[in-house]
Amino acid sequence: MSQLQKNAKPFENDVALKPEVAKPKLPPMFNVLLLNDDYTPMEFVVECIERFFNKSREQATQIMLKVHTEGLAVCGVYPQDIAETKMNQVLSYARDQQHPLQCVSEPA
Repeated sequence: MSQLQKNAKPFENDVALKPEVAKPKLPPMFNVLLLNDDYTPMEFVVECIERFFNKSREQATQIMLKVHTEGLAVCGVYPQDIAETKMNQVLSYARDQQHPLQCVSEPA
């Protein structure tokens, strides 16, 4: 056994690292927007916002008015898969009710 090994204390040269807590990365978020058109009744738009975005009647009316006056409005911000699901629910429901209401999602 060498002189170095005799004088070395066990684990003397080992470095203890503080364990790091893994922080999961949040998924990218997407805006779900309704687009204005000249044919879909305002009441139907309010109904869609209440039904698919869980907004109160007052909140839904404010969003509908923004769509009507500005051409589009954000109804909610969600992870991509949820945003796409909500967008497809609105489009499907509007199509079933024979309204041309358009809904899109885009990165927030």
